[in-house]
Amino acid sequence: MQFRLPYARVPASGDTVVVVAGHPVRAKFVRHRRARHYILRITADGALRVTMPWRGSRAEADRFVGERHEWIERERYARSLEAGRRGPWTTGAVITLRGAEVTLQVMPIDGGRVRVTFGECTITVRGDAASDWRPHVERHLRRVAERDLPDRLRVLAADHALQVVGVTVRAQRSRWGSCSPSGRISLNWRLIQLPPHVSDYVLLHELAHLRHLNHSTRFWREVDRLCPWHREARTWLRGNARLHAFGM
Repeated sequence: MQFRLPYARVPASGDTVVVVAGHPVRAKFVRHRRARHYILRITADGALRVTMPWRGSRAEADRFVGERHEWIERERYARSLEAGRRGPWTTGAVITLRGAEVTLQVMPIDGGRVRVTFGECTITVRGDAASDWRPHVERHLRRVAERDLPDRLRVLAADHALQVVGVTVRAQRSRWGSCSPSGRISLNWRLIQLPPHVSDYVLLHELAHLRHLNHSTRFWREVDRLCPWHREARTWLRGNARLHAFGM
């Protein structure tokens, strides 16, 4: 049996893939002589960088990452939205749809047109728009939102014996939704990009205003009755507050 010398060289890094919320994510494990704790960062390309103490355990590093899956999912989602807001959406760009990351895939077709696919959606546009697919993609996402969000709102209203006077889908800058004294509900079209349980919370929040047009204790009791997971959804929204101003 041989013992390692105290200053024997330890492998400095290793690349692997971890699965977060069902999605494979590249991870780089890096040992650092001065590190005293495990540190997790997300790089510009969405990969994970895990800094380990020089004598740290890889098994412990794996546990460290596993305990932070929720944070990783939230941060990667936030960064994909943030990146989309900063620059053009070109071929291969990653955007969010119903809380999932989807990639813009482009295939040339006849007549100088191209087919752009992202998740469940497909649109056909002129090929000369290749410098930025964003206007075309967002236009389509808004149409999807205008179709799906009112339908979902009415289903939730029927489930809870609530009557919706009217619903509109708009490009609101500071709110996810609002409810007028007359009972008309307005929804932000970007709800279509959020995870379904978070989007449903926003819809149920507005439906609760049909009974209490305030944020009183009685209102929050109603929210708790309609949406038992509202605390989790609100935590998610607060975690993404830098992307969306939200007054709930």
